[in-house]
Amino acid sequence: MAKIAQYSAGGGARRAPVGTVLDRMRAFRSDWPADDGIAVFNRVYLTVTERLARCIDNGGFPDRESAVTLQVLFAERYLSAADTVAAGGRAPACWRPLFQFRRHPGVRPLQFALAGINAHIGHDLALAVVDTCRTLDCRPPDLEADFDRVGDILTMLEERIREDLMPGPDLLEIADPLTHLLGAWSLERARDGAWTAARLLWGLRELPSLAEEFTERLDAGVGLVGRCLLTPLR
Repeated sequence: MAKIAQYSAGGGARRAPVGTVLDRMRAFRSDWPADDGIAVFNRVYLTVTERLARCIDNGGFPDRESAVTLQVLFAERYLSAADTVAAGGRAPACWRPLFQFRRHPGVRPLQFALAGINAHIGHDLALAVVDTCRTLDCRPPDLEADFDRVGDILTMLEERIREDLMPGPDLLEIADPLTHLLGAWSLERARDGAWTAARLLWGLRELPSLAEEFTERLDAGVGLVGRCLLTPLR
C-alpha cells in the first residue's frame, strides 16, 4: 500500500480551497521565466483551473462538492510535483521529462503544454478520482458526470491552446515534424484512459500489491509518451 499512499494527494486529508490552489499557480507564474517549459504549462493550466472554478461557481456541475474536491485534488498533484522538484526531489515519472527538458531550446512551446497536459490527464487525473472517492466516501460512477464535464472543458481549451501556441503557417505543412508529433496524441484518448485507470485502481483497492504495480506502470507509460512529445524539433 506504500506506493498508493505516496501518490495519494487526498486520501481524506483536509483539502485546500480552490483559491489557494490558484494562488500557488499564480506564484509559479511570477517565479519562472516565460519561456520555461513548466511555465508554459503552468499558464495553460492556470487558465483551465480558472475556467473550471467559474463553471463550478455558476452551477455548471451536478454536484458542487464533488466537483470542487476533484478539481483541488487534481491540481494538487501537479503542485506537489513542482514543489518536490523545487526542493531537490524527484518528480513522478510522468512529470520527469517536462522538468528535464524545460529549458531545451529545441522544444516548442506547444510541445511543453501538451506534455504537461499528458502527464496531468494521463496519470494525475486517474489518481485524483480515486483520491476524491476516498475523501467523499463515494465510488467512481458517482463522479462520472463531473469527470465528463471537466473533460469537455479541457477539450475546448486544448483547441484554444493549439491555436494560441501554433508556431505559424508552417504547421499546416505535412512535412513539418510537429504536425506528425501532435497528430499522434489525443486528449480525448487520454481522458478515456484516465477514466478506465481510475475504475481499475478503485477495483484494486483491496489488492494493494496489484494497485501499486498498476500505478507504477501507469506512471512510467505516461512518462514515456511525454518524452516522445518533447522530442527536440530544431
